Amino acid sequence: MPAGAAMRQLAPLLLLLLALCPQPGQASTTCSASLSNVSFSPVNPFGGNVDVTATLNYSCTITSILSSSRVRMCFSIGAGAQGGGNFAPRQMSSGANLLYFNLYKDSGRSLIWGTRSNSYGSVGATLEIGALLGSATANGSLTVYGRIPSGQTTLVPGSYSNAFSGAHTELIYQYNEFLLGLLGYPATCTSGGNGSGSGTFAFSALATVSAQCDPSFSVENINFGTGGLLTANYDATAIVSPRCTNTTPYQLGLNNGINASGSIRRMKSAAGNYVSYELYRDNGRSQRWGNTQGTDTVAGTGSGSAQDVTIYGRVAPQATPVAGSYADTVTVTIYY
Repeated sequence: MPAGAAMRQLAPLLLLLLALCPQPGQASTTCSASLSNVSFSPVNPFGGNVDVTATLNYSCTITSILSSSRVRMCFSIGAGAQGGGNFAPRQMSSGANLLYFNLYKDSGRSLIWGTRSNSYGSVGATLEIGALLGSATANGSLTVYGRIPSGQTTLVPGSYSNAFSGAHTELIYQYNEFLLGLLGYPATCTSGGNGSGSGTFAFSALATVSAQCDPSFSVENINFGTGGLLTANYDATAIVSPRCTNTTPYQLGLNNGINASGSIRRMKSAAGNYVSYELYRDNGRSQRWGNTQGTDTVAGTGSGSAQDVTIYGRVAPQATPVAGSYADTVTVTIYY
C-alpha cells in the first residue's frame, strides 16, 4: 500500500481518538451534603449533661472521561433561625422559653463548630475522584457532637427546637480537575482551584423537657423533744423541700404512717406502747395533712429550685403512756 494511502487511512482514526479525549474544561465536579437532625434524648433539668451525635454525609461527583478531581470543602454551621445570633452557647426555643446547647467539632466537646466568618471556624474535608467513563462519585462523613449542658434547672417543660436552614448552613468548595498529569488539592475551600461550588445542608436541633419532680428531695424529721406528762400540746415543725420543673403544678401528700390506727397517727415505743400525734398544713394546726389529692394535700408550683414547705406537728393532751422513746415513719409523696 502506498505510504500516502496509509496516512490517509490513519488520519480518521487519529481524529476519532482526539474526539474521544475530553479537555479538562469539559469535566464537571459537583458536591452536596446532608446532616441528620440533632435530636437530644429527653432532658432532665436536674440531671447531668445530655450528649448526642449526628452524621454529616457529603459526596462529590465528576462527570467526564479519563478525568480526576481533587476537592477541598468547608462546612459551616451558624446560629440557627431561633439562635438569636448566639454561638456560645447556641439556643433552642419553646415559645419565649430558651434551652442552651451547642454543637462541637470534637468528641470532647471543647471546640465549637462555627462558620468561616467567625472565630470558631468551619470544618474542612477533602475528596479525590477519578472517572473512567461517564461519571464517578466519592463519599465521606463527619460527626457533629451535640451537648445540652447541665445546670439549667429552671427550664420550662416543652418541646424545643432551632432550625438550621437557608443561610444558617454552608458547604463551599474548590476543586482541581485534571486529565493528564497531577494537580494538588486547592489551597483552601475558597481559592486555588480551577472550579468551585457551594450548597447548604438544612437540619434542626430538637429537645424535649418533660414535667418532673426530683425524687431525691430532702425531708427533715419532726422531733417533739422530751416531755413528762402529756397534759399540754407538744408542737414541732419540719421542712420538706420538693424540687419540680419550672411552672409544674404539684401536690404533697403525707400518709398516716406505719403505726396508724385507722386515720389516727401514732408513734410506737419498743415496748409496744403508743403516743398519738397529728400533722397539719397550717400553723394554727387546724388543717390535717393527708394524702388525698385536692382535698388535704399541699399544692405548689415548681420553680426549678427546692421550695421549703413546713410540716406542723402536734402531740395533743392524752393519757401518758409508759416512759420511753416513741417514733413513727411517714411517707411523703409528690404528685405532679
